Amino acid sequence: MTEFDFDLFTIGAGSGGVRGSRMAAQYGARVGVAEEYRVGGTCVIRGCVPKKLFVYASQFHEEFEDAAGFGWTVGDTRFDWPTLIERKDKEIDRLNKIYIRNLDNSGAQIFDTRAELVDAHTVRLIGEDRTVTAKNILIATGAWPFKPSSVEGIEHAITSNEAFHLQALPKRILVVGGGYIAVEFSGIFHGLGVETTLSYRGPEILRGFDDDLRVGLHRALDEKGLKVLTHSVIKAIKKTDEGYLVSFEDGSSLETDLVMYATGRNPNTAGLGLENAGVELGGKGEIKVNAYSQSSQSHIYAVGDVTDRVNLTPVAIREGAAFAETVFNDNPVSVDHGDIPTAVFSQPEIGTVGLTEREAAETYGSIDIYRSEFRPMKHTLSDRNEKTMMKLLVDPKSSRVVGCHMLGPHSGEMIQAIGIAVKLRATKNDFDATIAVHPTSAEELVTMKEKVTISKAEAVAKAI
Repeated sequence: MTEFDFDLFTIGAGSGGVRGSRMAAQYGARVGVAEEYRVGGTCVIRGCVPKKLFVYASQFHEEFEDAAGFGWTVGDTRFDWPTLIERKDKEIDRLNKIYIRNLDNSGAQIFDTRAELVDAHTVRLIGEDRTVTAKNILIATGAWPFKPSSVEGIEHAITSNEAFHLQALPKRILVVGGGYIAVEFSGIFHGLGVETTLSYRGPEILRGFDDDLRVGLHRALDEKGLKVLTHSVIKAIKKTDEGYLVSFEDGSSLETDLVMYATGRNPNTAGLGLENAGVELGGKGEIKVNAYSQSSQSHIYAVGDVTDRVNLTPVAIREGAAFAETVFNDNPVSVDHGDIPTAVFSQPEIGTVGLTEREAAETYGSIDIYRSEFRPMKHTLSDRNEKTMMKLLVDPKSSRVVGCHMLGPHSGEMIQAIGIAVKLRATKNDFDATIAVHPTSAEELVTMKEKVTISKAEAVAKAI
């Protein structure tokens, strides 16, 4: 007779929870997994995947316009929102079933219910009104969209969760925020023909990204006709007969049909009973963990956005795998959170890895900058006035490339390969020795020769 019902019980079946659970089960552990919504988590169900499908849909209007420059005659076009939603839902259902099948095939047992901790080894399955015990517990509940309670009428605003299920497209929308989700959904709605305004309280969108990317994307959005408001703080949202009247702290106002908040996400720990198990939380409600994703309670672990380390799906997956290796394969593995390549599916797209210009200069004292801005070859015939920007940051002493930043078509695809080079500590000489693939935008990365060297003081002074 065993002491516990499970060797591992996982709360949350998103990317990190599923990977950790599957691997633990494959290593012979008896695994239970509880998910209160749908297996697959935020990324698959209401995040990265449906968002990317929406991005594709929103880009076709420019593709139709560009076709004329290449000799195509495109007839009348019409977009149908319900068709996109139906097709998107069908794909999400397919992926959801794959995630369920993969867990089943690994031998893990799925519980379609919310789960909460009763004590350090006991989990209550709310929907089944019973408890189970586990030797080890993994918390992988992700994060939840944040809406500021200080804004009067905030209950009228939606988040990205609801944006995936709108019954109809609004004619006008105000998107509030300046990060990944805000700029991506702004591009989506604008591309689908919605009159779109993006409102951000700071001096420039995409805080934390390289300033050339921030300024370049803002300029590109302006040129597309997407209105971007900075230093913009919302005071109240009032429902009217026509839609909503949004009041700003500077005294201005804006009428819109829908308000969407994308002002960040908070770790999803409320009501999980973590206090019953002695699990220590941080100031944002995140589970505090060590390098091996172990919480203050030695047998309780946490991975993904609920730990508020690097909130990206591939990171959660890697953390889940490392957890399983450490706990169930006697192979301690910690995740290196440095030099993580990532993409922002804004329009135009962003790819980035490594340090920003300011971070690089602060780290190395001075930095060599190689930068190129050019018109992509496709637009020489489409006549679209959209530029691509590429930038390499190099440590002058070692010649190591410590940062790469791109704005333009296919940046997300390119940055994956560049991320390998940066992770391998490739030097500018290595880039220069690589023969270009012609004609491509990516060849600029290995042909840039002219550099500008700036000091730490100069980088700080020019930073936004």
